[in-house]
Amino acid sequence: MLRQLLALQPSCICVSSLTSSRLPGFTETCARGIPIFAGGKAVRSRRVFRDSCGKWVSLSFVVLLCVSTARGQGPAPETAPPLFPGGGLFSYNSVFTTRGLMPQSAGNIPATARPTLAHEGDFNFTWGFYRNFDMTILVPIVTNHFDMAGTPTIGGTGLGDAMLLVKYRFYRRDSQRGTTQASVTLGPKIPTGRTGLTDSNGRLLPASLQPGSGSTDFFLAANWTYTGLFNVRRLVADEDFHSLIRSQGTQQTRLGSDVESRFWLSYRPYESRNGAREWFVGPVLTWLHSQDDRIAGVGQGGSGGDLLLAGATTYVGVRPGMHVWLGMDWDVAHTIGASFRPVRRHISFGITQQFRLHL
Repeated sequence: MLRQLLALQPSCICVSSLTSSRLPGFTETCARGIPIFAGGKAVRSRRVFRDSCGKWVSLSFVVLLCVSTARGQGPAPETAPPLFPGGGLFSYNSVFTTRGLMPQSAGNIPATARPTLAHEGDFNFTWGFYRNFDMTILVPIVTNHFDMAGTPTIGGTGLGDAMLLVKYRFYRRDSQRGTTQASVTLGPKIPTGRTGLTDSNGRLLPASLQPGSGSTDFFLAANWTYTGLFNVRRLVADEDFHSLIRSQGTQQTRLGSDVESRFWLSYRPYESRNGAREWFVGPVLTWLHSQDDRIAGVGQGGSGGDLLLAGATTYVGVRPGMHVWLGMDWDVAHTIGASFRPVRRHISFGITQQFRLHL
C-alpha cells in the first residue's frame, strides 16, 4: 500500500509504509532529496541516513463505520497498523446497501423495518497523534428508502451518528516472511443523527428507518494483519472483528447490538517500478450477527439474525498518497425469519488522500 507523504519538507522528510511488513526490521529514515516508499519498494536519493525520526510505523486506517452490513470498506487494505506519527488522511466512502421487499402488513410499517435501499456517504479524518496510536473522526450522511408491497416508497436523508475512535497497535513482529501486527480500536458512537423523518402523512418513521439512532453506543474492535501468507511476499491476510454495543435511543427503541467478522485475502499483482502506482485485489468473507431489537423494554423476537456475505475488494494507487477502492458483497446465507431482512447486495467505493499533519 502506498505510504508516500505529500507534504514533503525540502531538506529532510520521513516516509512510512502502510504495509511496513514489506520491509521488516527497518527503522524510519530521513532522506535528502525526494524518497518514495510504495508497494514494498524504496526509491531514495543517494544520500540516506538514520535520524531521530523514530522507528518505521505502518500507515493504515480502519474505517469502522456503523457496525452493520452497510459498513464500507476503509481507505487502506490492512486494518491492524495505525497511521504513522504526524500523518493524516481524509477519506470519502460511498456505500449502497439493498434488502428484499417486506411483505404487505395491513398498510403499517413494522417497527423493526430496515431500509430496502440505503446509501451512506462517510467522511472521515484520521490523525496519527502518537507512535502506535491514531484517532479517527467519522461523520456519515445517510439516505434511507423503504418499500413495502402495496405502499408508496418512504424515507429521506439526514446526518447520521458520528464516531470518535482511538486505535492502539499492541503487537508487531517482523520476520523474513513479513510482518504480523495486531491492534484494538474503541470509542463512542455519538447521537448526532437525524431522528425525525416522517411519511407523507406526517407520521414518524420507526427508529430503524431513521438516519440517526438517538442512542450513545460503544464500539470495540480487534484487528490482525499477516503479511507474506504461505511465504508469498505480496499475499496478505487481514481480519477485522468488531462489535457495536447499543443503548436505548429514539422512540424508546434499542436497536440490536451487532458482532461482525470480516476477512480479506489480498494480493498485489501490479506495482510500478517507481512505486507510484499499485493494485490490490482479493476475496472478502463477512459474517454478521445482530441481536433482536427492543422497543419499550420488550424484545422483538426474530428481528435479529445471522448473515454471511461473500465478495471481493480492490484498491488502486493512482498517485503518491492517493488511493481509490471498490468492494462488492452478496448474500450467500442468512437466518430465515419473518421480520429479519438480510442484506442482498452491498457495494462500496471511495477515495483517500494522505498528507503530513503539522500540529
